[in-house]
Amino acid sequence: MAITEHTNSRRKFIKQSAVGATGLLLLPSFLKASRGLMTGANEKVNLACIGIGNRGGEIIAEFGKTGLANIVALCDVDMGAPQTVKVMNMFPAAKRFQDFRKMFDQMGNQIDAVCIGVPDHSHFPITMHAMMLGKHVYVEKPMARTFRENELLMKAARKYKNVVTQMGNQGHSEANYFQFKTWVEAGVIKDVTKITAHMNSPRRWHGWDPAIKNFPAMESTPASLDWDLWHSAVRKQHNYNRDFVNGQWRCWYDFGMGALGDWGAHILDTAHQFLDLGLPEEVNSLKSTGHNNFFFPMSSTIEFKFPKRGDKPPVTITWYDGIDNLPPIPEGYGVSGLDPNIPPPSTGTLEPVKLNPGKIIYSKDLTFKGASHGSTLSIIPEQKAKELQSQLPQVPLSTSNHYKNFLLACKGLEETRSPFEIAGPLSQVFSLGVLAQQTNGQLKFDRAKKKITNHSLANSLLEGAPPRKGWEQYYKV
Repeated sequence: MAITEHTNSRRKFIKQSAVGATGLLLLPSFLKASRGLMTGANEKVNLACIGIGNRGGEIIAEFGKTGLANIVALCDVDMGAPQTVKVMNMFPAAKRFQDFRKMFDQMGNQIDAVCIGVPDHSHFPITMHAMMLGKHVYVEKPMARTFRENELLMKAARKYKNVVTQMGNQGHSEANYFQFKTWVEAGVIKDVTKITAHMNSPRRWHGWDPAIKNFPAMESTPASLDWDLWHSAVRKQHNYNRDFVNGQWRCWYDFGMGALGDWGAHILDTAHQFLDLGLPEEVNSLKSTGHNNFFFPMSSTIEFKFPKRGDKPPVTITWYDGIDNLPPIPEGYGVSGLDPNIPPPSTGTLEPVKLNPGKIIYSKDLTFKGASHGSTLSIIPEQKAKELQSQLPQVPLSTSNHYKNFLLACKGLEETRSPFEIAGPLSQVFSLGVLAQQTNGQLKFDRAKKKITNHSLANSLLEGAPPRKGWEQYYKV
């Protein structure tokens, strides 16, 4: 596939859509002056789905359950894989594409919104393309892979003000979101000084050799897969190997963000938002078992230091991942049973989980424990929780799950709970954590200038490698 095949028509379309630096758009007819407002409250949202296998297929099914979406297009770089064929059979009337750029070129005026369930390294260009055309965007977590890409997407969200955005950390629309918000507002959660976050389930790379010297050997590319397009804007090209696709991409620094990028947004999202953490001033790699230059460590301990924010004290978050890298458990923690509301890690292994993915939150007066996704917090020890039970505020129920919330926002009926202005800084925290893992060092971060001040290589990685030819336009907002 020629990279420049659609460049001229695409540039012309984007040029016609975006007007100058004011951020004004010649928006499609379904958008009105108010963000997300459509012509009729009873109309369905015409949704195009990009990345339709595995996790992408799960997202599409969830949107379908809402009854608010009309799936008009399906797009994937491998439209012949079993997992994509399964989804295509679910929506036979949807038009099919292998290249998202062709999809927008051919039926852009028939699309209201997109959902994006592709590997981390492809989130950014697809999301940016959609926003440039005035399409509402639901993109899986993390919002983007690099610090700069997240920064540009936040900038684009400010520019294209009528575009509704939502990052796919679905717990942000469930019980934990409303409980954390209510408890902070009521003063139950206050003066937090320390958070322990942990994800100790086995990961795909735990069976690999960390003494690796080269990337995996070249294998025959499946005939249905456009391997060139799979790389998206990544300049560094790789030979095809099965350990780069179908979830394996998460293992490699070039494409994914490891356990932190995968689970961090399901564990730390509410604490980050409602404690106003923003960006850290220091990130330290405390443990990196099996560190190498290709894929993520077998186990990691990463320390994030956040400064005082107004009257809120400094907070230290310590992240633990790895099978045998369990965090210290406080007295009175109790039993950690497996929560049925937490999706199992997609590792392909049957090794039992020793500790639920989750967090322990320490304040000056109280300690809380919680799992991931929408699971609620508990005050520990149990006796303390019983003493405070009658004083706890009533927590409102969610009006919509994450998928319905996005579609209702597209219709102008709700505000999204994880828009880019909220999700962007959270994703940048994880980008900084990955850089600490990758460099296996201590990073000092200037929050105002958004620069790493003590490590020139890590600072250059904030920006990342320039995109390959034909993809530069997405990096200009």
